[in-house]
Amino acid sequence: MDKFFLDKSDSVLLIIDIQERLATVMKMKDQVVKNCLHLIELAKMLNVPVVVTEQYPRGLGRTVPEIQGALPSYRPIEKTAFNCCGEPAFLAELKKIGKKKVIVTGMETHICVLQTGLGLLQDGFTPHLVSDAVCSRTRENWSTGVEFLRQAGAVITGVETVLFQLLKVAGTEEFKKISQRIK
Repeated sequence: MDKFFLDKSDSVLLIIDIQERLATVMKMKDQVVKNCLHLIELAKMLNVPVVVTEQYPRGLGRTVPEIQGALPSYRPIEKTAFNCCGEPAFLAELKKIGKKKVIVTGMETHICVLQTGLGLLQDGFTPHLVSDAVCSRTRENWSTGVEFLRQAGAVITGVETVLFQLLKVAGTEEFKKISQRIK
């Protein structure tokens, strides 16, 4: 049961490959970017670490400017492996951070997001796939990736669920700011 609970003390936000050239072919790009921005803002307020990856940036470009500008610091982990866990610098960063629950966002759900979720499970992490903060070029591929990860044992969640799980209570300054953002 513990795998379903999120707490700022044991969570890290992962943004997988939300890059310029990749984003242009995603129908759900605007929603995914907006939802990632909500998660980044709360992560900054609660001191939840944020890890960003970029798949072959020479070919796919850098992380989209909206996300780059919102990050506490922009230090992407470059990779060519679809599974982020296949990049030694990625696993080294997660181990250094020391959090076991990984809030997973990014592109594309059925490729890099899926393979990374499986890699995280295999390496002893608990991925929380934020279904409205991931996308693929087609709805079918998005659905395949989400269902595959559900069957593999990832927690499937949504951006507001994550926000309020991390906030825990109403009435705080963080709650007020996030409530304003999502109206």
